Amino acid sequence: MSSIPKEREDLKPEACSEEVCNIQTCLLKNDFALERCKIPIKRLEKCCEAIEYKSKHCASVSNLLDMLEKRTSKKQPPGPCL
Repeated sequence: MSSIPKEREDLKPEACSEEVCNIQTCLLKNDFALERCKIPIKRLEKCCEAIEYKSKHCASVSNLLDMLEKRTSKKQPPGPCL
C-alpha cells in the first residue's frame, strides 16, 4: 500500500510549470522588475506547497521570495517632484 495520497501518485517533475511560465512572462513584460510579479511568484509558492516541493520548478521559489523581499524592503520613498 502506497503512503502517497492518490492525487499525488501521478505527480510529475513538470508540476507547477505553468506558474513558472507565468513568472517568466511577467518578468519579460515588466522589464525584469521582480516586485511587479508578486502574484505569479506567490502562485508558484502555493503550487509548490501543495505538492510538497516535489517538482524541479520549486527549487527556485525560495530564492525568488528572498529576492522579492530584499527588493521591496530596500525601496526608497519617491523623491520630490521637480
